[in-house]
Parts: sequence; C-alpha cells; structure tokens
Amino acid sequence: MAGKEGRQVPDPTGGVALYRKSELPGGVRLVTEEIPGVSSVALGLWVGVGSKWETEEERGVSHFLEHLLFKGTKKRRARDIAEALDSVGGQLNAFTSKEYTCYYAKVLGEYLPLALDVLLDMFLEPLLDGDDIAREKQVVLEEISMYEDSPDELVHDLLTEVAWPNHPLGRPTLGTRESLNALTPEQIRAFYARYYTPANLVITAAGNLRHDELVRLAERYFAGRTRSPQTHALSAPNFWAGRRLFERDTEQVHVCLGAPGVPVEDERNYVVEVANSILGGGLSSRLFQHIREEKGLAYSVYSYHTAYQGIGLFTIYLGLSKENLEAGLELVEQELESLVKEPVPAAEIERARNQVLGTFRLSLENTTNRMIRMGKQELSLGRFIPVEEVEDKLRAVTAEDVQQLCARAFGREQLTTVVLGPVDPKEVE
Repeated sequence: MAGKEGRQVPDPTGGVALYRKSELPGGVRLVTEEIPGVSSVALGLWVGVGSKWETEEERGVSHFLEHLLFKGTKKRRARDIAEALDSVGGQLNAFTSKEYTCYYAKVLGEYLPLALDVLLDMFLEPLLDGDDIAREKQVVLEEISMYEDSPDELVHDLLTEVAWPNHPLGRPTLGTRESLNALTPEQIRAFYARYYTPANLVITAAGNLRHDELVRLAERYFAGRTRSPQTHALSAPNFWAGRRLFERDTEQVHVCLGAPGVPVEDERNYVVEVANSILGGGLSSRLFQHIREEKGLAYSVYSYHTAYQGIGLFTIYLGLSKENLEAGLELVEQELESLVKEPVPAAEIERARNQVLGTFRLSLENTTNRMIRMGKQELSLGRFIPVEEVEDKLRAVTAEDVQQLCARAFGREQLTTVVLGPVDPKEVE
C-alpha cells in the first residue's frame, strides 16, 4: 500500500529525511524516516499496551510477556532468535513502559528484511510454553530483587505508587513477587490474545531504508488479517499530596518529590522542557548548582518530567545523608517557591532553551532515537512532529509561560514527598 502521509524533514547529516506513514492489513500502522547518508536502520515494533492496562490480577504481565517473546516461536528457538541478528552484527532488545511495549533491532540496511522477519515472528508466533513460563518467572523474580537492591531507582516507583494510589498507572511495571507467582499460563495467553493484535501494533523504522520496500515486506505477514476492535481505555488517576516514609537500612536517604505535570498531548510540554532544564535538568540547573555545588549537600540531584495520556508527573530526586535531609528539602522548596514567585531572567530562559534544543538535535543523530521518537508520537498523538515544529515551539517559550506552569505545579500543598532510608517517621513529619 502506498504511504498515506509523507513529509520531508531536515536531517542532521545535511540531507533531507523523508517521513512516510502507511496502513497495512489488519490496521497495522507503519511509519518510517528514510535518512540519507547512514548505513544503519533501526526497526521497532510498538504494542499499545503496558502496565497501565493490567488488572489487579495481571500485575506485571506486560513486562513478563516481553521476556517470553524472546523464548521461542514456532520456527525459532530462543537461541536462534539470539543468534539471528548477532551473526550480522546487529542488536536486538525490548522494553516495557506503563503505556506501551517496544521490541526493536538495529542492523545494517541490507539486513532489514531479516530484522523484520525476526521481530514479526516473535510478535505473531510466540510459543508461550508452560515450561518457559515457569523458568522465566525465576529470571524476573531476580530482576525484581535486583531492582529492590537499588534504592535510588526504587524510590521513583514508590513515588508513583504514593502519588497515584489505587490506580494501575501508579503500579511498578515489573509487578510484584506475589503477582508474578500467581500469573497462570492461561492469563498470560489471554492477555497476549487481547492486546497483541495488528490494530494495536505500530511499526517504525529510521535510517537506511526504502519505505515502499518495507511496506511490501511487512504486508506479507498481515495478508488476510482483519482489524480487531481496540477497546482499552482508562481514566486518569487522582493526585495525592503529602509525605510518606519508607524505612530502609541504606547508607543514604533517597528522596523523590512529585508534582502534577501535563499530559503527553498538552502543548505545554515545551514549557515543561524549558522549566525542567532551569530547575534540575543539567549541570547548570538551579538544583545542581545550589544543592550540590554551593552547599555540598548531595552528590546526585536532578529533575525530570514524565508525560502520559491524560496526566503527567514532575519528579525531583536527591540522594543525601540523613543529617542533610531537612536542609536539602528546604533548599528544594525554596527553589520551587522562587520559580513560582519570580520571573526567570531572560538570559536563563535563553540558556535553558538552547540546552533543550541542543540535546534534541544531538539525539537525532542516532537512528534508534529517531525510531523511538516516531513510535512514541504515533502511539500517543497519532501524528509525527517535524523537527522544525519542535524547535519553533521551544523558541517561543517565555518567562511568563514558565512562571505560570510552575505556579500551577509547585504549590507547597500539592507536592508528594517520598523518603526512602534510615529515617524515623517522626523526623519527617
């Protein structure tokens, strides 16, 4: 099928990348960027399901399925999958988020047909064998243990659980030991059948490719398949503000502060990028300079924003000693109050815009980053955002925009603070 949408976009190599989008049988969306002057191609299969869509009894099944798809298909053993792209110098991997699961490969352009065959074989014909399920549970249980042994990572999951209580978006993507052990092969296969459908699949590719050739290759796998209805929908969670302590015998105290963010579809995400750069998004940010460089209270301190459909979360992290906890929290609150009450100086706005723009442009030099960008945009927004549109909207962000956003997000009464470490509950009241 011919591409139903096409656009030329600037390319960092000096050429012009061609963006195109087509629909395949069964409702599969195929989105590509042909980039001149590169040898590699990054290919991704995006399934529109993650931990957000799991029921209480299915917690962790999206991530577990990601593991199982590498365990073998009707024509390939697990070893065959591993060797297929290794043997041509390629890479094969996957990741699961709260809203989607991605299986991806990076190969030289000449091996794109092989990468497509391996990924679609995994997607369409996984064995989901009972013995594999039992063995892989042990692997994921070890992954959960490893994650729990990393408090600087665990505290971020604790923040979402506290900020969005009793909602699937607040649950950890890995699930829990209890939920994983309770999963049955029948539940796993039913979840696969419900969500791993052509209409819930987006294929993205960026680099050394020809769109029409990739369309012809991919169509063969979906010939005769009919579109199945996609019915999963979920309301956004309510945000809980307050402090919560999790006692743990660790060397440092790990702290996450959360504030209401903006949804992925909200135009204010450009303002968020600039505000985050100013607050804690780099070495020159206010939090890094004041808390680490000037006061020496923490080694690691940063901020970031995560946008989901219908809701977002602004997160600030710092790791510090128990003795420095209250001083560190006070400095964070001072910086937030400053952003709410005082306009950011023009020079600081300009520096933040340039940092965000520079990071964005540098990321485009990697074909995998470009493939991931297309997948996220197609699943979340249903459209491709050209480079020039991103740059124009970032340059248009003003000090007034930043102050209004911060006033909405960083009120003291609407912050969630999670503390993980050897601290008495009375000390964080």
